[in-house]
This record gives sequence, structure tokens and C-alpha cells, in this order.
Amino acid sequence: MEFKIDTKPNFIMLTPVSNHLDAKLTAALSQKWEELTQSGSANFIIDLHNCLDADNASFNELTLLHENCYNAGQSLVFTGMNEEVLEALKKEELDTVLNITPTMAEAVDIVNMEILERDLFKEDD
Repeated sequence: MEFKIDTKPNFIMLTPVSNHLDAKLTAALSQKWEELTQSGSANFIIDLHNCLDADNASFNELTLLHENCYNAGQSLVFTGMNEEVLEALKKEELDTVLNITPTMAEAVDIVNMEILERDLFKEDD
């Protein structure tokens, strides 16, 4: 799978080039997350604007990726979902489990807020 990777100061943006969100793509996203995490990256925004449709089988992997990120003390936000993919997620009631934003600016805000929250909790320890 091919991804466009854009490194910013507080996060890495991954943009799959594929136009179909399926289990193969989400497995590749998980593998890329693991590689980037091992190299020191901590926060991720996944821009799915290229994905025009989705298989429900991919949703379990997205949920697992989300859980793995947060268990590792990282942030993960999905953005750029087209209406069909978003509706499929809502049908599975995953829109309340995953961090999903309509715009990149909102995704960046969530990542930055979560970084601040983690920093504040570290100070309390």
C-alpha cells in the first residue's frame, strides 16, 4: 500500500493513496503506524479523503489501531472521510468510538489538545 507521509512538529499525517478502505489498507496503516512509532513518532492524523468507499471488515482494524494508539499514550484522528464512509461507520456505531473530524484544522486541534492534556497529567504525578 502506498501512503503520502507528511511530518509536522506535533504529528504525522498519513494519507492513503487508495480509493477503497478495506482490510488490506487498514492492515497496512497499522503496520505503518508501528514502524513510525518505533522511530519515535507519537501522534497521527489519517486523512481518508481519497477513500471513496469502505468494507465493513476494515472497521475492526481501524478500531484496533485507535485503541493501540491511545494505549501507547498517542493521539490518532481520522479526517477527510467522504459521506459514504462516514455513514458506514455510523451504521456500525463507530463514529462515537473513533476520533473523526470533518476538517484537517479540527484534527490538528484535537492532537494539540491531547498533547496538552498528557503534559498536564504528567505534571500532576
